[in-house]
Amino acid sequence: MIRYFAVHPTAANLLMAAFLIIGIIAAPTVKRETFPDIPARHVEVAVIYPGATSEEVEEAICQRIEDAIESIKNIEEISCEAKENRGTAKVKMTEGKDFDDFLNDIKTEVDAVDTFPDAAEDPVVRKLGQIDFVASLALTGPMSPTDLKAYAELLKDEMLESETISQVKVTGFSDHQIRIEIPAQTLRQYGLSVSDIAATIANQSIDLPAGTIETSDRNVLIRFSDQRRNPKEFNDLVVVSATSGAEIRLGDISKITDLFELAEEKIIFNGKRAAVLEVSKTKAEDTLNVIGAVKEFIATKKQSAPPGVVFEITRDVSSIVQDRLNLLTRNGFQGLLLVFLTLWLFFNFRFSFWVAMGFPVSFMGTIAVMAFAGFSFDMITMVGLLIAIGLLVDDAIVIAENIAAHVRKGSAPLKAAVDGARQVAPGVLSSYLTTICVFGSLVFIKGDIGAILKFMPIILLVTLSVSLVEAFLILPHHIMKSTEHNLGKQPKPFRRKLEAGNDWLRDIFLARVITWTIEWRYFAFGLTLMIFLLSISMPASGILKFRAFPDIEGNVAVARILLPQGTPLSRTTDIVSRITEAMGKVNDEMAKDQPSGQALVRNINIRFNKNIDAYEAGPHIATVTVDLLDSEKRTVDMDTILNRWRELVGNPADVISLKFTEPTVGPAGRAIDIRIKGEDLNVLKSASIELLAWLNAYKGVIDLSDDLRPGKPEIRLRLKVGATVLGLTAQTIASQMRSAFFGKTASEIQVGSESYEIDVRLADEDKNSLTDLEYFTVTSPSGDQIPLGAVAKLESGRGFARINRVDRRRTVTIQGQVDTDKANVAELTSDTIKNYLPGLYERYPGITVDFHGEVNEGAKTRGSIGKGFVIGLIGVFMLLSFLFRSYVEPILVMITIPMGIIGVIWGHMLMGLDLSMPSILGFASLAGVVVNNAILMVEFIKIQRRAGDSVVEAAKHASRMRFRAILLTSTTTIVGLLPLLTETSLQAQVLIPLVTSLSFGLLTSTLLVLIMLPAMYTIFDDFGWTAKIESEEEVAGAIQPAK
Repeated sequence: MIRYFAVHPTAANLLMAAFLIIGIIAAPTVKRETFPDIPARHVEVAVIYPGATSEEVEEAICQRIEDAIESIKNIEEISCEAKENRGTAKVKMTEGKDFDDFLNDIKTEVDAVDTFPDAAEDPVVRKLGQIDFVASLALTGPMSPTDLKAYAELLKDEMLESETISQVKVTGFSDHQIRIEIPAQTLRQYGLSVSDIAATIANQSIDLPAGTIETSDRNVLIRFSDQRRNPKEFNDLVVVSATSGAEIRLGDISKITDLFELAEEKIIFNGKRAAVLEVSKTKAEDTLNVIGAVKEFIATKKQSAPPGVVFEITRDVSSIVQDRLNLLTRNGFQGLLLVFLTLWLFFNFRFSFWVAMGFPVSFMGTIAVMAFAGFSFDMITMVGLLIAIGLLVDDAIVIAENIAAHVRKGSAPLKAAVDGARQVAPGVLSSYLTTICVFGSLVFIKGDIGAILKFMPIILLVTLSVSLVEAFLILPHHIMKSTEHNLGKQPKPFRRKLEAGNDWLRDIFLARVITWTIEWRYFAFGLTLMIFLLSISMPASGILKFRAFPDIEGNVAVARILLPQGTPLSRTTDIVSRITEAMGKVNDEMAKDQPSGQALVRNINIRFNKNIDAYEAGPHIATVTVDLLDSEKRTVDMDTILNRWRELVGNPADVISLKFTEPTVGPAGRAIDIRIKGEDLNVLKSASIELLAWLNAYKGVIDLSDDLRPGKPEIRLRLKVGATVLGLTAQTIASQMRSAFFGKTASEIQVGSESYEIDVRLADEDKNSLTDLEYFTVTSPSGDQIPLGAVAKLESGRGFARINRVDRRRTVTIQGQVDTDKANVAELTSDTIKNYLPGLYERYPGITVDFHGEVNEGAKTRGSIGKGFVIGLIGVFMLLSFLFRSYVEPILVMITIPMGIIGVIWGHMLMGLDLSMPSILGFASLAGVVVNNAILMVEFIKIQRRAGDSVVEAAKHASRMRFRAILLTSTTTIVGLLPLLTETSLQAQVLIPLVTSLSFGLLTSTLLVLIMLPAMYTIFDDFGWTAKIESEEEVAGAIQPAK
């Protein structure tokens, strides 16, 4: 095959063109998104139970869902959240199982439950994680909230007509109501209840077909059409009539208002009331195409929008994807240029050009595979492509260098191309297979982090596979042509000087170093071992710290506010104003340091009744979202902005929790995520308070809170003795009170695109004190009006706002963040487990404490990486044992793998970085490169022994022979990654630990392979552990030295 493509005049070019053309055609079809599409594992079961407390929801909803699905197979975790009016269970499937069967089993079991309360709505079962948020479109203008919402709904419908946009949701408004409020005195006067009024409205405000009249020439529909659609029409509706003909109309006895149900459900954008259209995408859609369609839609609508209407894109997460693509493109071109210049130092221009062509050919071939396999351009697959910049020409360099050596030996170009490629084929293929063993094991990483990170080695393996095809089938033909073109030409003076310098470095300097190292081999090995042990002691002792995942720099900052339940909206508004003013000061301080003096803050979005960390709803919560200058443009990182914002806001009074963070949690989860499990909520709360105090004592721990908080004050009712004599039951009283205080929906109507609830309730002034409650009249079956205080006992109490259950146990969750410049999560966790938890368990018997988030996910992923790495190394050993025909010599090669960690650790310390998951992946990537060089070094030593050299001379000679190729592969890899290593953009910071592992690890590994590996081979020979070399016949298929 190699000879066929080398000889054939067009085959190599056609194959190259096929890779390039197919890749170019396929590139636009590869979707672009933030993270890869990972298999669904979560199911949500939600049940609405209006008016119920969290305790009632726990008993009537959560426990019954848990009982129903307990026997379903493949459940990893069940959690259920009980809060006022709603119960929500989330079920997590064991990784790797069939999700469709899992979802259907849950639906079947939940649908079979017949013990939910009558007042509860039907359960809704759905698959989670099917849509991804892209961006929001904020809409402001000089119009009423009703008109603003109507215009937003119109825009939503128009946006959904686009083939590119499929998910749009209007936010900033609660349910639209026509609210009918009736004074208690009026109800008593006419002997009516709220339910009576609601029933009258439902019976009279109707729009129903009543039949058909069939005449001789046509059919005529009969329709009763008296549905009221606005307050004025409801004013005229008759609710009471007398035999005398007198009529009482609804407007005479009530206040009728067109409004949104919740005053706190609103969004303020840059100081103005706004409607916000949240645009999301399905897993099959392209993030950048969606945001492009949104921008095109805005450009079109601006021309016809009402005067004063302003459109603004906010919370745009697509910018992260675009920044990463720009980073890939920029660093790809820079890496390609640097690799080409490095090759040019060793080869002529045409030779270097064709070796460097492995970049575009391999990338285009990989993109074609990505399109066919359904992969996307995302933050993880692009990391794989970025790493490939430094690795994919290694095979090409080995082949090209060997062909060049054969030419220097005097072979004809064709013979040199074929023989040179064939001679290194066993070593290169073995190296490739060992790389598959190392990287292939990483494809099976476990955990939520692993589910995302495993796409990186997949893409890297695809790229290296394509580059292998290019190196063996395309490159020899072009190298042959380049050699023919340069035959007989004398090198220029500059190149002669380079060659002379290279010869001196190899034959004089390296020769002396390797001679000394082999002569003092035991001392050299001991020194290397000491440096290795010193290096691994750095993370073990805590000098070099570990964190699961580096921060991914974004463009949006948020402040999440939580005040006590019952706090009025006005107080929440005051706190929000303090927070927005502080961000204004941050902008003033930092704007002068931004490019061209640009403002750091672009938009400020305030959403009341929203805080995803609070797990509550009401006027006491809010979220302030700030759009910042793009991370690729601004000169300050997110942590600096958040810390300054936090400092300026200070500690407002009455605030339970105030968190400054980014809007989404990364794949590693929260830095601090601790669950305390037990049965008694008061015990759990006490334990949580103590643990919070312990954690707060650590410097660098911020934004701590737990999720077990007091709910609203409650008045609990019990029937008095004798109430049943009057014909009253608990159900009768509860039903009437529910209608009066909670409201009774008489009907729902549709006005245009807007849905309205017709809500009837007691007037606000009659339900704002305990006295009003005691004198609330209950209607008995006989029609008598009886004060509530006469038939029921009223007791004060207070429950919890939310009760969370995990795996059928009540659970309190403590969450927080850690300033990584001041504290380390792993150390904090270890200290807490060792020095604090034993005492906590003694004080609160029966509780358990589990660590989740970054600690748990990091441990799970590290464990699976370690296990996979060991399996990969076993595969490497088996391959090398087959190649070397020895059980001992593979160990010699594999010793170089852990030794590579010397450069990884010292590189991180030099760069001021913590170890992280990308660092570990970089080390795994390094292992493949190190093994490749070590294999060929051992092969060349054995070749020299077959040629008659002693072990010592063979080791010296092989080191000099492999110097040029190893130097080339290592140098090209390092310079290919150099643009990333020196990248100052904030987007690149997540990649730098990985590149640091590769670059510095490769630097030390190069020295180990060139100098220490030959010395260690002689040590193995001293003990008789090297394979015996008997005859030339054993050379079949092995690499021959070329001089």
